[in-house]
Amino acid sequence: MWAYAEDTEWASAARRCGPDGLIGRAEETGTLREELARHRLVTVTGAAGIGKSALAAVAVGGEGGDGAEGAPAWARVIYVRCPGGGGPVAVGALAARVSEAVLGPRAAATGAGASGRPTAVPDARGARTKARPALTDLVAALRGTAGRRSVLLLLDDADAVRTECAGLVQRLLMDVPGVRMLVTCRQALGLGEERVLRLAPLAPDAAVELFLTRARDAAPGFRAEGTESAAVARICRVLEGVPLAVELAASQLAAESSARALADRLEQGQCWLAAPGPALRRHRSLRSAVGAAYLLCERPERAVWSRSSVFRGAFTEPTAAYLCAGAGLAPHQVPTCLARLAAAGVLETLDEPGGLRPPRYRMTRAARDFGAERLHAAGEFEVAVERHVLHHRRLAEVAEHLWHAGDQRQAARLVRDNAAELTALVEYASRPQAPAAQVTAALATVADLWFWWTVHDHGEEGRAHLARLLPRATADDHLTARARWLAAWLHAPGDPATARTLLGQVWPVAVLAGDDALIGWVAHVQGVVAWERGDARTAAECFRQAADTVPAFAPGGPAPAVSLAALAVAQAPTAPGAAGRSARRALSSPGVRDDAWATALARYARAYTDHHQGHTARAWHRAHRTLATLDARVPLPSPLDSPDIPSVRASLRRLLTDIEAVRTPRATVPAPRTDTPMPSRTSSRM
Repeated sequence: MWAYAEDTEWASAARRCGPDGLIGRAEETGTLREELARHRLVTVTGAAGIGKSALAAVAVGGEGGDGAEGAPAWARVIYVRCPGGGGPVAVGALAARVSEAVLGPRAAATGAGASGRPTAVPDARGARTKARPALTDLVAALRGTAGRRSVLLLLDDADAVRTECAGLVQRLLMDVPGVRMLVTCRQALGLGEERVLRLAPLAPDAAVELFLTRARDAAPGFRAEGTESAAVARICRVLEGVPLAVELAASQLAAESSARALADRLEQGQCWLAAPGPALRRHRSLRSAVGAAYLLCERPERAVWSRSSVFRGAFTEPTAAYLCAGAGLAPHQVPTCLARLAAAGVLETLDEPGGLRPPRYRMTRAARDFGAERLHAAGEFEVAVERHVLHHRRLAEVAEHLWHAGDQRQAARLVRDNAAELTALVEYASRPQAPAAQVTAALATVADLWFWWTVHDHGEEGRAHLARLLPRATADDHLTARARWLAAWLHAPGDPATARTLLGQVWPVAVLAGDDALIGWVAHVQGVVAWERGDARTAAECFRQAADTVPAFAPGGPAPAVSLAALAVAQAPTAPGAAGRSARRALSSPGVRDDAWATALARYARAYTDHHQGHTARAWHRAHRTLATLDARVPLPSPLDSPDIPSVRASLRRLLTDIEAVRTPRATVPAPRTDTPMPSRTSSRM
């Protein structure tokens, strides 16, 4: 038997379920039913729109009434829609709502409980409000209701009255042995006997299934075929599998020209999603669902929420403290605010608290879009972007220093952990209204991370960043020349004509500045271009010039040992003796032992030249030993202790295959990988 407060919203949540229950929630439904059968207090938590109320409806049999298959048998299920949703509420409002559901509207209105004596409940200011049934009458009523079977009291959406809810739940569990409690809230109540089930977003396949089911209701003729199927998957990925967002997006399909158009619009923002159908006000738009959590936050938490919305990926507490502090918010307050936002489902915690690494946070997409709206409304967006750009500019400087200091594993990890923020930095600097200082900082950042684009196979991404920033660089200075040189290197494997044009712009600047390092790096890229067109002799001359010109330990580009390794590869077919000397020279270059990439290239070149000289066994052992070191999962006390050098690893494997097949090895020189079609002369790159 069900008992409802005078509220049709629970029935609305139940109607969202299909005949087989919630899509993609079969495991969670079974888990919740098991927890309710074993424990007296279960709380379902999760972010806004994740489906807490709907899951509770299915688990206790709400979609089909009392006694649904697999649901526990209750003497009575009492549903109470907790007050609030639009901000804080008066003290005692929840107790009054529960009393109304248990005792009936008439008893609650007259304030007469089981004793017949009216009582009063204090409001938020401590004053006495109109008469309400005493808590003792509520306890007596629940005791009378419970017989051999338990009574289930379901408190839905308790966020606005979480503190009062915790006290009421604890009192009822102590005084009414036959009552069990199911609470839906964005965060747990914090009681000792509480069992918490935290809902995660839907899996990709389940999110697509939910979208298609709702889309057929909104647009009966819709068919997800071909490009539309890929667009539906992209929509669900952008919405991060949040059921409410997926349902609202599906309802918009009839108003859009295609699923692809809807996906493009959602990538720009998603708080605009709305539909008139849901009875719950907070479910009628994604902005309302997320905004309900915002209204319950204290002022410092709101500031951290909105200012952190400029982050696109994961961020740490120190980074957030630097960006969010100010205007009444002290840096030491930021970690506490982050923890509270994470508990409320606004942030995701990516690392285990108390682990070896400091915790990192990531803001959900809907929360980030809402926070960005608030940040713009407060007039703080440009200040937050400026701090974001400055911080990640310094991060790139640190990463480059680590690379040249020999800690290449840490340098690559630092860039990888902040890859999304580096992309955001370029996007912020590419805005038409972005100041010149931000463009300069972004260009310097991309240039400093040359090793990430070239060594770690992110050439396409680096080339795209430079294509956006270089047209906005007005000054023909040294920084612009470095960026053009990097762009030339990234273009060299697939677009040598563009590479030659860029090098022609870099050369006079490098010569006039007397920058030997840049002059040598230009020669190295010229060697790559010559190698691409099959001119090994010219390539060798260019690599030799680069090796002789670039100073040892010069930051900002490849070490001389890299050019020497390329020289050895270019010499091997025609002058194997000279190639062997070049490879040995590369291995003995100053500082090469602190450069994992240069060392791996030099050892590859040594093995390659050994094979050309007929020393097959020696070549196989050199290549195998180097590859084993690169593939080692446990850090070794070796200069080759690098997180990933995929191009060198691929070259070594090809060399081993050629040696074992007793055929002429396919040569590679250090060049960024690219998805652009290559000339037939070239195989894959280092």
